[in-house]
Amino acid sequence: MALATRTDRRPSLPRTLWNSTLGKKTVMAVSGLVMLAYLVVHMLGNLKIFFGAEDFNAYADWLRHMGEPFLHSHWGLWAARVVLLAAVVAHAVSAYQLSRRDIKARPVKYAHTRRRASYATRTMRWGGIILGLFIVWHLLDLTTLTVNERAWAGHPYENVLATFSTWYGNVIYITAMLALGLHVRHGFWSAAQTLGAGNATRDRALKATANLLALVLTAGFISVPVAVMTGVVN
Repeated sequence: MALATRTDRRPSLPRTLWNSTLGKKTVMAVSGLVMLAYLVVHMLGNLKIFFGAEDFNAYADWLRHMGEPFLHSHWGLWAARVVLLAAVVAHAVSAYQLSRRDIKARPVKYAHTRRRASYATRTMRWGGIILGLFIVWHLLDLTTLTVNERAWAGHPYENVLATFSTWYGNVIYITAMLALGLHVRHGFWSAAQTLGAGNATRDRALKATANLLALVLTAGFISVPVAVMTGVVN
């Protein structure tokens, strides 16, 4: 008599971790830190616009050729884009699934809003949606030049000026950067807690770091459209 074949298999370790709440929070934290690192570098690159068209365009050209001669032209840039895209997708999917899981666990809303919940905490979901929509617009504006009516291919400095010479370009960008500041402020501290870096003695320092990062990133990014609007950059 043949023995029955066992068809059920235990899920793999990666799947087990991903299916757990802690696993999703870890993915969200790590992907968020990857994006935060990118934002810091991106902001520093944007600030080169204050040194003039030649420096800014040279920086944009360097991005297309970074890694040469070890890498071919554009390979380094595309590698960075793939990593960033993976981080964005992982962050968005884990955030959505955690949100759905939280709603299912508490189908009835609290009678009273928790007083200790900060504004940034309460707006994380809406902030994430705003930033997601902004990423799409930002790519269409300054990467593909689809929505940039005055775009001039191969002239990044002039294209940035063209974007911030319109009222809607400034409104969209500044609104998104304010949402980014709130997102970073809460997200950095939350990621630290998830990854085990937080405790009673370090909480104050972590919150101060989160506030500083949010302030520096928001001010750094917004300084560019403000400089164009005021004529500091022209």
